[in-house]
Amino acid sequence: MTLPDDRRYSREHEWIRPEGDAGVIGLTRFAVDELGDIVYVELPAIGATLTQFASFGVVESVKAVSDLFAPASGVVLTVNEELRTRPELMNSDPHDAGWICRITLADSAELDALLEAPAYGELIGSE
Repeated sequence: MTLPDDRRYSREHEWIRPEGDAGVIGLTRFAVDELGDIVYVELPAIGATLTQFASFGVVESVKAVSDLFAPASGVVLTVNEELRTRPELMNSDPHDAGWICRITLADSAELDALLEAPAYGELIGSE
């Protein structure tokens, strides 16, 4: 499994791609593969405040319901509205088209608590 190296990864299997003072959040390929076919994604509200490592929504698959955990703190700027009608985008393209939300970064130093791609690969046993 190839992991994009332009983002950081949480031990809960979410990723964040920093974009200046903002970041895009999604679920990793590993998590999506473990969950199976995703049928529903609960998106956070625009303007909601996320706290690092706290739950901010859920994802439902044919196998399980799983909480989503924020890899960083911040305020939700946008959400991927397409996931409301096409949650399967998370299965087909979790690192790009299947993104969940974009937030302002409350403290970019929080990213230091996350894993870079090689360390995350070791965690999931893929590298």
